[in-house]
Amino acid sequence: MKRLLSLLIGAMSLTLPALAQTTGVPASTNIPGQKYPQILPDNRVVFRVKAPDARRLQIDLMKKYDMVKDTSGFWTVTTEPVGEGFHYYSLIADGIAICDPASQTFYGMGRMASGIDIPDKDMDYYQPKNVPHGQVRSVNYYSDMTKAWRRANVYTPAGYDENPKKRYPVLYLQHGSGEDETGWPTQGKMDMILDNLIAEGKATPMIVVMERGYATDPTKPVSTTGGMTANVFPELLVKEVIPMIDKSFRTLTDRDNRAMAGLSMGGFQTFQTTMTNLDKFAYIGGFSGAGRLQPGADIKQAYDGAWADPDAFNKKMKVVYVSEYWYQRTGANVYRRERLPRSAGQSGHQTRVLRIAGYVARVANLASVAAAVRQFDFQKVGQIPT
Repeated sequence: MKRLLSLLIGAMSLTLPALAQTTGVPASTNIPGQKYPQILPDNRVVFRVKAPDARRLQIDLMKKYDMVKDTSGFWTVTTEPVGEGFHYYSLIADGIAICDPASQTFYGMGRMASGIDIPDKDMDYYQPKNVPHGQVRSVNYYSDMTKAWRRANVYTPAGYDENPKKRYPVLYLQHGSGEDETGWPTQGKMDMILDNLIAEGKATPMIVVMERGYATDPTKPVSTTGGMTANVFPELLVKEVIPMIDKSFRTLTDRDNRAMAGLSMGGFQTFQTTMTNLDKFAYIGGFSGAGRLQPGADIKQAYDGAWADPDAFNKKMKVVYVSEYWYQRTGANVYRRERLPRSAGQSGHQTRVLRIAGYVARVANLASVAAAVRQFDFQKVGQIPT
């Protein structure tokens, strides 16, 4: 009997660690109460969907995975390890991409999509803490330029309503391609990041404006080339959004207290907007998206000659921040992140990965799947004098 007990305990000691390694935790992006998707300790993800009448199910998360159906009508699959950060994904049911009914939905990829958040190792900076919290306010306004109602999300720092005489610097923060004004506060958790940085004394309290980066003027001819040629958002921001924000909120309205930054398409729009309006912006940030020059173009002629005199430009600007990151395989589908130096005018972010302060946003060959990053260099913008 003792020998049998000893063998049983020994077998359990060998089995339990293996079981522990395969035990996942529900993703934070699940609908409350849903056990799946589950994230395993090695960042593989287990998906489980009940669809007894489906003929074929797949999960599209960085690549397509075929799901396997059991006798009770549940389909399951375990992915390869997934990089840290927020990722959009789709459930493909009989060839049609839909949202996973167990996941919260997020606007990305040009449509509502499922999303999964793989926790960062240094995730403390974007966690809600017992500190004073700001608010994200939804602001609707009518655009004379687009002849339509538009919406901006506006972050106001803690204490904004308590001190009606205090005015604040402003950051205009733009999303990536296929996203909208909900990307930064929802997927990007920018409010939690900034609340924590302000509480730690690492950033000056500021207003952050997040608008949808797509705008068309119905009085202009429809573009036949596609791309960004018909997008009048930079003009809209300068002529309508900034005046509306300055009128509706207690802002510091001079250029020394105004910044703009963005991810991917938002970074490109940032340089489009700021470099031709240097009288309005003193801080510029581009994350895997910035200025672009055609081959053979003279950099001194770009942006109405803004770079013709480098010394004058450097003296005028307080911060110009450009970054680019990439993935490199290290085996077993695990990625190691490397930082690459980058200057304005370089391109090629489509095969790279952007990582700012622990958040990974994979930018694949299709720009439409660009994800929001979690962190602009708020410390630098926080140095705006008050």
